[in-house]
Amino acid sequence: MSLLKRLFGSRDGATPTTAPAEEHKGFTIHPDPINEGGRWRIGARIEKETGGEIKTHRMIRADTLESRAAAVDASLGKARMLIDQQGEEIFR
Repeated sequence: MSLLKRLFGSRDGATPTTAPAEEHKGFTIHPDPINEGGRWRIGARIEKETGGEIKTHRMIRADTLESRAAAVDASLGKARMLIDQQGEEIFR
């Protein structure tokens, strides 16, 4: 295997770098966990279009998990909870 393939991975069977976005109460959640030395920190980008303008909030949590899939699921859950608790206040 070449050095470049080991560094950047092969496209064959590669894990996608982005998870699908999810809609929740008019907000769009883009799960975006952060790889930190083999553990995955919970993170997401939350967006909502208001008055023709897209507002964005970047959510990062201290929690880390062992797999990217678990971090994506947890990121979606935490983002939904944040939206439920704060609504559009997250953009202030």
